[in-house]
Amino acid sequence: MAKQKTIITCAVTGGIHTPTMSDHLPYTHDDIARQAIEAAEAGAAILHLHTRDNKTGQPVVEPEAYAGILARVKQSTDAVVNITTGGSPRMLIEDRIKAAETFSPEMCSLNMGSMNFAFHPLADRYDSFKFDWEEEYIRGSEANIFRNTFADIRLAADRLRPHNVKFEHECYDVGHLYNLKFLMDQGMFKAPVFLQFVMGILGGIGADIDNLVFMKRTADRLFGDQYRWSVLGAGAAQMGLATAATQMGGHVRVGLEDSLFIRRGELATSNAQQVEKIRRVIEDLGAEVATPDEAREILDLKGGDRVQF
Repeated sequence: MAKQKTIITCAVTGGIHTPTMSDHLPYTHDDIARQAIEAAEAGAAILHLHTRDNKTGQPVVEPEAYAGILARVKQSTDAVVNITTGGSPRMLIEDRIKAAETFSPEMCSLNMGSMNFAFHPLADRYDSFKFDWEEEYIRGSEANIFRNTFADIRLAADRLRPHNVKFEHECYDVGHLYNLKFLMDQGMFKAPVFLQFVMGILGGIGADIDNLVFMKRTADRLFGDQYRWSVLGAGAAQMGLATAATQMGGHVRVGLEDSLFIRRGELATSNAQQVEKIRRVIEDLGAEVATPDEAREILDLKGGDRVQF
């Protein structure tokens, strides 16, 4: 029998962790591009990309901040590029989709509901910060509503439909699965869909194996065999949930967006280090890591020759 092909997605920098939290978190455009390429070389078939201010590391979404990163990634690797439409919890959807509209990637993330995406407890771990914006940004998340209303989702879907992108439907709780099913019934999204179970974010579902099984069973009931899925575990849950997913027929996401650590108490030195670790797990457990072209086939993507970067 053919071995299962497991897609590794690497989320390179995100919009939550700040430069003070780890010297290894890439935030300059050069470092984001370099670490993305290294992650692809280590086995990541999909690169999930955010960008940041080149000097301060603050999350930004302007297309010009992506341009150089995307060009270098395209020149150096065949990996699938997935551009976020999340940005950060403080941004409006109209701004968050501009890069995807500009560059027409193969994939985009799309959150399936609003939530209090909170990470304010992290601020108490640090006595000082590298940049003035960081502390207020972290503490302020206690009051943030990460807005992704049905109207927001429709706007993103309508504006990006001409680009034939495949959405990574980020589901932070079981209700987000029902939201997606409702929107599919309305004709907004077509099967097969790609689900990313996002677990362990304060404000969303907890990072427990029981919850992963519950999310998977709910998806089975709602979508039958018309979906593919992956899991990301925030923080310390990253590798444990990814390992479980490989044995449940799912795909995995790692990267410094989701966890700054390689093991408890030890900061990861790069995104590639996390990719290398989960690749060893996947292969030791009898599966194979999907190549970028295999990921394209599994997820029915339009192809790297149809992007605009």
